[in-house]
Amino acid sequence: MTMSNDQAENTGAAERRRMSDYDFAQYGVQHMAYVRPAEDEDGNAVWSIHAADGTPMGAAGERESALAAVRQYDMEPASVH
Repeated sequence: MTMSNDQAENTGAAERRRMSDYDFAQYGVQHMAYVRPAEDEDGNAVWSIHAADGTPMGAAGERESALAAVRQYDMEPASVH
């Protein structure tokens, strides 16, 4: 017997509701990074790249370059303003 789409969606929703707050916070962190405006050591404007947990990973002079760098490592970029 196979599940209908509605049954599969309801099962998925029930599984998500059982996640702990910690598990939910960790969901996808290996696949996401964020970029935000920052300044380097010399006071120049850069785009800082961080892992989802806030760990600094690098910087780029242009926003598009920072987003491309994140994608290069098969991660999904997110912007923080």
